[in-house]
Amino acid sequence: MILPLFFEQLLVVLVGIGDTFIVSFCGEAAVSGVSLVNSFNTVFIFVFTALASGGAVVVSQYLGRGDRGKASEAVSQLLTVSALFSAGMTAIVLAGGRAILAGLFGRVDDEVMEACRVYLRISAYSYPALAIYNAGAALCRSVGKTSVTMYISILSNVINMAGNCIGVFLLHMGVAGVAWPSLLARLCSAAAVTYICFQDRYEIRFCGRWIFQWNSKLQKTMLRIAVPNGIESGIFQFVKVALSSLVAGFGTYQIAANGIAQSFWSMASLVCVAAGPVFITVVGQCMGAGDGKKAEFYMKRLMKITVVFGLAWNGLILAAVPAVLRWYEISGETKRLVLGAVFVHNLFSAFLFPFAESLGKGLRAAGDVTFTAAVGIFTAAGVRLFTAWAFAVALNMGLMGVVWSMVMDWAVRGVVYWARFKRGAWKEFKVIRE
Repeated sequence: MILPLFFEQLLVVLVGIGDTFIVSFCGEAAVSGVSLVNSFNTVFIFVFTALASGGAVVVSQYLGRGDRGKASEAVSQLLTVSALFSAGMTAIVLAGGRAILAGLFGRVDDEVMEACRVYLRISAYSYPALAIYNAGAALCRSVGKTSVTMYISILSNVINMAGNCIGVFLLHMGVAGVAWPSLLARLCSAAAVTYICFQDRYEIRFCGRWIFQWNSKLQKTMLRIAVPNGIESGIFQFVKVALSSLVAGFGTYQIAANGIAQSFWSMASLVCVAAGPVFITVVGQCMGAGDGKKAEFYMKRLMKITVVFGLAWNGLILAAVPAVLRWYEISGETKRLVLGAVFVHNLFSAFLFPFAESLGKGLRAAGDVTFTAAVGIFTAAGVRLFTAWAFAVALNMGLMGVVWSMVMDWAVRGVVYWARFKRGAWKEFKVIRE
């Protein structure tokens, strides 16, 4: 399960790097605009992912109990709530986009702000496609069919990269030249995964009669997992947006360095991102079957795999960064700042991030969502945001201060999650109460 998910996420991040690389030919203002809006869009992406993860936990636990009918009904209800919620978010962002950008990034140059407006308006249209894709992907991952989403990701990324090249180099559309292909790629992904998830050959699938019926009890079960996770993810991403807003006050070259560095950071975190759905599926099925000892056994095994794989992967990314940066049309000062930021991030990400991220997914899959959400919110707002201001502003460290605040967040969260895991209280939770 891990390898197809890893390659899928690798493709996604490569496209993100490709977007940044291609848009860099439009100037540093364009890079800055795209990176700032992407930091805002990530709030919604993570909320949609949190919603899908709540559905995946419920589906996995029903599978562990051997109740495939309820599993199909749960994932169908997930599709319904995902579509409705994302459509509402699209309407809000389209109506208030200018005010949102002014509030978050009002201090940036006019050229950067215009790039932000163009990119946000186009990317907001893709929110429903993102949410629907996540619902379908949750189904595929819950039943172990991770290769399906990998192949869809390949198709999506080919569309996106080809469209970027046409939009920027052939049509000279600037920021819009990378925004429209992303929208098209997401629409294709949503259509493809939805078509596959309706196929009769799968025991767990979308069913029309359950999509158009509102099952309050089942929705409450999923939302009991999704809402705390979504609140945590939303606050965490808003903190990241606040940090991007903080960096926006340090000048255009630091904004550009932050945007480029985030692409490499996303690449470095791939192992933990890929392992997360595996923790949810495996631990969820074990807990659904009432086997807490087996859940603990697989949590430990998956943690070992994640740490070892993560060490090797972070080292490889770090070694490749200097060569990759030679292709970017940015100043030497920006390149040096990117190198420093990636070095510190990857060094500590390899050791700390698996405990702060992947282990938390396993605890959530068991139903321990309130505790993990509370810890995540505290470390994001109380640790990361505070130390970022202290390092970046008070100590005048700029972007590097923001990087060190991430390290502090991972350390505190990882220690607390590991202590929770060792005490074993997470085994007592019941997701399905019937």
